[in-house]
Amino acid sequence: MNGLFQSFGKGLTAIFFACVVAWALVLIILPQLAMLERAMTKPARQLDSSVAGSLERDAANCVNILGHYLEPTEASAESGGVAIPSATGMAIPSMSGMASPTLNAGAARPYILQCDRATTHRKMVRESGERAFLDQLYDLPALSVPADAPIPDQIETARQIEQIAAQLYTTLQEAEANASQLGFGNFTAIGKPVMIPRTAEAQAQSDAAWASKALSLIGLRFTKDGNSYQRIGLEVLARTLFFAICATLLSLIVCYPIAYKVALATTPERAVWLMLGLIIPYAIVELMRIYAWTSIIDNRGLINEVLLWVGAITEPIQFKRSALTVFVVIVYTYVLFMVFPIYNVMNTLDRNQIEAARDMGASTARVHWRITMPHSKAGIAVGCIATFMLAAGAFSVPRIISRGLQSEWFSQTIYNKFFEAENSNIGAAYSFSYTLVCFVIVAVFMWVMRTRLKDFARVQ
Repeated sequence: MNGLFQSFGKGLTAIFFACVVAWALVLIILPQLAMLERAMTKPARQLDSSVAGSLERDAANCVNILGHYLEPTEASAESGGVAIPSATGMAIPSMSGMASPTLNAGAARPYILQCDRATTHRKMVRESGERAFLDQLYDLPALSVPADAPIPDQIETARQIEQIAAQLYTTLQEAEANASQLGFGNFTAIGKPVMIPRTAEAQAQSDAAWASKALSLIGLRFTKDGNSYQRIGLEVLARTLFFAICATLLSLIVCYPIAYKVALATTPERAVWLMLGLIIPYAIVELMRIYAWTSIIDNRGLINEVLLWVGAITEPIQFKRSALTVFVVIVYTYVLFMVFPIYNVMNTLDRNQIEAARDMGASTARVHWRITMPHSKAGIAVGCIATFMLAAGAFSVPRIISRGLQSEWFSQTIYNKFFEAENSNIGAAYSFSYTLVCFVIVAVFMWVMRTRLKDFARVQ
C-alpha cells in the first residue's frame, strides 16, 4: 500500500481501488448473488399454483374447442362439400381448406389434448419423486371430461373444472406469495439419476466400454432392479472437467517449448518473427478461426482430400467425432493465454544461470527441472489457470467443431437449460455449481504448485 501511495499518490490510488471495488461489485459479486438467488428459487412450473393455473387454462380451452362442435357451420349446411374422415366421423372441408367438425350434440368427441388434460386428478411436481395428485392434495372432487359423453355434458364438466381450478389457483398464489420459495432443490437436479431404457444387447455394449466402467466406479452409472440409470448432469460435468484438464495439459506441452525458444533460446531478432507468427492469427475473429478448422477437418476437407489423393485412406476420417479434434482447436484458439505468461516470466531469467549449469555438466532436462521450470512457475500457473478456465467455459469450439456428433460440454448444457428448455432456475444452479467447482480446482492447483496470488505479480 505504501508503495502504491509513493508511486501514484493517494488520489490515483483511491481512484484505482474504487474502480476495482466497482468492477468486483458490478461484474462479479452482484451477478453471482443474482445467479444464486435464481438457483435457489423453485421453478415456477413446479409450484402447485402453476399446476392449478395450467388446469384452468386446459379446461377453458377444452370448453372453447368443444363449443365449435355445437355450432352449425356454413360448410355443414351446404351439401356440396366433400367429406373427409375424422377421428369419429366425417368432416366437410371449409372454404379455407380446414376440416370443420360435424359432430352431433349426442356424439363422442375426437381426441382433444386440452380436454384429456382437463382433470383434477393431475400429477403434481415433487422434488423427492413422491407421487401426489391435485385432487387428493387439496381435497377436490375427482372430475374429468368424459370422451364418450354428449358434448353439452362434456362442456359442463369442463366448466366445473375450470371454476374449481381458478379458485384453487387464486388461493395457492396468495399462500405462495407469503411463503419462501428458496431451497436447494435445483442443485440436486445435477446429480439426479435418470433411467435409460436399453436393450440387453445395448446394455452389454455399454457395460463393455471403458468409459462406462470408469463412470460406474464413481457411481455415475448404476443398475437397479434390472434398469440402467445415469446421473447425466454429473456425467457431463465430470467429462467436461476431464476434457478441460486434458486441453490445458496439451496446451502446456505445446506452449512451454515455444515460450522457452522465444525467451531464452533465440536471438532477439528471430524472437520478433516468432512472436509475430503467434500474434498474426489472432488478428482474425475467433469464430472465423474456428470455422476455418471446419474446412480442414470436414469429410471433404483439406486433410481427408490429401489422404485420399495419396491413397493413404479409402474412406474419409470422421474428425468431427474425435474428441482430440476439439482439444487441438481449443489449444489453437487459446494458445496465447498459455504462451505469454510463461514467456514473460522466462524472459526475466538470467541466462548465465543456464550457462553455468551446463558448464557444470547438467543435462538439458536437469536444467529445465532445476532452473527454468522453478523460475517460470508463476507463469505456468497463470497460463494453466487461464487456459483451464477458458477451456472449461468453451462453448463455440465444441459446438462448431463437433456439430452435435460428440457429447456436449457442460457449458452447452447450461445454455440449453437457459434458452432451450427455458428452465433458468435449473440453469442458474448448474452455472453456480460449475463456477464453484472450477474455483475449487484452481485453488487445489495453486496449492499443488505452491503459488500464491502475489506470485502472479511477476507475470507482467
